[in-house]
Amino acid sequence: MGSALAYPLCDRGHTVRLGGTPLDDSIVEQVRKDSTHPKLGLRLPEGVVAFRHTELFEAAQGVDAIALGVSSAGIDWASTILPSLLRPGLPLFMITKGLVLENGALRTLPDVVRGRLPEALRSTVAPCAIAGPCIAGELARRVPTCVVLAGHDTAALEVIGALIETPYYRLFPTTDVIGAEVSAALKNAYAMGIAFAAGKNERAGNTAGSIAMHNLESAIMAQAVVEMSRIADKLGGARNTVTSLAGVGDLDVTTNGGRTGKFGRFLGMGLSRDEAIVKMEGATLECLEILAVMREALNGGSVPKTTLADVPLLDHLIHVALDGAPADPPIHKFFGRGTL
Repeated sequence: MGSALAYPLCDRGHTVRLGGTPLDDSIVEQVRKDSTHPKLGLRLPEGVVAFRHTELFEAAQGVDAIALGVSSAGIDWASTILPSLLRPGLPLFMITKGLVLENGALRTLPDVVRGRLPEALRSTVAPCAIAGPCIAGELARRVPTCVVLAGHDTAALEVIGALIETPYYRLFPTTDVIGAEVSAALKNAYAMGIAFAAGKNERAGNTAGSIAMHNLESAIMAQAVVEMSRIADKLGGARNTVTSLAGVGDLDVTTNGGRTGKFGRFLGMGLSRDEAIVKMEGATLECLEILAVMREALNGGSVPKTTLADVPLLDHLIHVALDGAPADPPIHKFFGRGTL
């Protein structure tokens, strides 16, 4: 996704310095060789220059903004190098999604990143976060896309929006960072569960079509929205953020076109977690990370007035993904049992 952002940025006339992590040397070399990104399967736009992780300081000289595109597992690494790349007041936006449990409190990644900056930077750099729905391969093909841009500083939102927005890539700003980031993180877990239905249908020997297991799929999705809305609300976010692009929109795109949906389908087919991970061929599975975080958070009281009993679908997903339980969603516990 970090590389896919080069397309709207270049279309706005910017030069993009694409910096890799220590895990990206082979990608950097391929881009340098023929401008082809091996995972996107496309040539990157003219104006993209690739840098190794050892060359990031050079790449950051004189830039107008920095975009952070590591996975949630890479936040610790990114936090150690950002102070050497940033300067006071430089716009910083990120597409990393997740929640971190620190000192008993759930924190959004923009707040985590800002909190780890030296004071001289922390007081002038206001990280913003792009939340979905967006698939990198579609953005790189300039498919019309609407995303949420979340941040506490409205001026920073305006600056970043002006840098990157194009006729096909539309950004909708919000100061509801908690609602957007809770949605961006939890959708990875819930999309896995929604995809169980497609896997179960395949396991039964059926093919995709108008008659499949769409009834089950829709029930899981509706319960997912109920639970995401509850968690966001209890943490101080807005429920209508969950029911818009950042939540419902991203649930759909992640279920049908993302890694997490594919993983959930394998689980629905009856594969064990470890078997499904092997089938994913090394793909990053942030659903496993957020489920582990949420188990600890809900057991430790980090979500006010909410326990795992209040979010039965999430509880089930935790047991499937972390404990090896079968993918049989507890629909008898959905919707507070008869409260709709």
